[in-house]
Amino acid sequence: MKKKTIKWIKIIIIMFISFLIIELFAPTWTPKIKGDNSISELRKVEINGADIEIMIRGNSKDNPVVIFVHGGPCCSEIPYARKYQRTLEENFTVVHYDQRGCGKSYEFGKKYSDVTASTHVNDLITLTQYISAYLYKEKLVLIGHSYGTYIATMAASQHPEMYLAYIGIGQMSDTIESELDGLELCIEAAENAGNKDDAVKLRALTDSISHGEEITPRNYVRKYGFAARQINDNADYWMGFFFGTEYNLTDAIRLYTASIKYQDALITEALNNPITEIVDTLDIPVYFVMGKYDGMTSPKAAENYLNSLAGEAIHEIVMFENSAHYPQFEEPDKFNEWMCSIFLKDN
Repeated sequence: MKKKTIKWIKIIIIMFISFLIIELFAPTWTPKIKGDNSISELRKVEINGADIEIMIRGNSKDNPVVIFVHGGPCCSEIPYARKYQRTLEENFTVVHYDQRGCGKSYEFGKKYSDVTASTHVNDLITLTQYISAYLYKEKLVLIGHSYGTYIATMAASQHPEMYLAYIGIGQMSDTIESELDGLELCIEAAENAGNKDDAVKLRALTDSISHGEEITPRNYVRKYGFAARQINDNADYWMGFFFGTEYNLTDAIRLYTASIKYQDALITEALNNPITEIVDTLDIPVYFVMGKYDGMTSPKAAENYLNSLAGEAIHEIVMFENSAHYPQFEEPDKFNEWMCSIFLKDN
C-alpha cells in the first residue's frame, strides 16, 4: 500500500474518532421558536425524586397543552419528534419527556429494576401537575403512544380531572388478542410474498403467543410493513443522535443501555396485566388513533377495548388509512388537522 494512501486512511480514522468524541459530549438543546409568547425548552425537572428530561415546544403559550407519553418501553421520542410536529407546534404547546430510567432520564450506575408501570403512572401524574402549574393550564390533553398508552390510560383513569381528553395512539388493549392479530398479518404477508420459511416460523409461534409467553417478533412486523410505512423510525433515531440537537451519543448510549436492561421486564408486566383488566371506565373524551396497517398494536383489538369502556363522555376510534404504528409521524399534517378539529373547533 502506498504511503500516501496510508496517510489518508490515518487522517480519515483520526477525523472519525474526533467526530465520535465530539458527538459523545456535545451540548444539547432544542432550537428556539420565534415569537414573544413562544416556548422552546429542553431541561430536567425533579419528579418524585428523579431527574426527568422534558422538552416543551410551541408557538404560543396561550395554546392548549399536549403531553406525550412515549412508548417502547424505554424508547424516547425526543430525538426525532420535532421533525414531525412543526405544524402541531403552531396550534399546541407540545410536551415530551423521557420516562424514569429512559434516555436522557437514565443515570449511569443507578438501578431501575424496581421501576414498574405504577412508577411511570405516578411520575406522569406528578409531571402533569408540574406542567399545569408551569404553563398556567387547568387541564392538558394527554396522549400516549404504544406502551405509553398503558401508562397514560391508567393516569387518565385515576385523575380524569387533570385532562381535557385522552388520546391513545397505537393503543394497547387485550395483549394476547392484539399480538395474535399482528401475527396473522405477518403470516398472511409472508405467504403473499412467497416467503414460506417465514410463514412456517411465524405459525410455530401461535401457541406461545396465545399463552402470553412472547410477542410477535418485531423484526417480522417491521419486515412486512406493519411497524411504519411512511417513515423509517430507526433511521430517524440515528439521524437524531448524530445530527440532531436534543440528543448526543452519550444520550444514545443511555437510551440503549436502559432498553437492554429494563425493557423486557416492563413488556412482561404489560403482557401479564393487560390494560383491559385494569381500566374499564374513562369519564373523559377518549380517542383511539390507529394506523390501518398497525401490526404492533391491533386496531381491531383496540376498537373492541374502546367499545367495552364505560363512561359518559365521547369514545371514538380514528383510523389513519396510510399509517402503521406511528400515525402522528407518518401523517403529521392530517394528525394536526384532526387535533385542531377536536380541540380548536370553537376558535
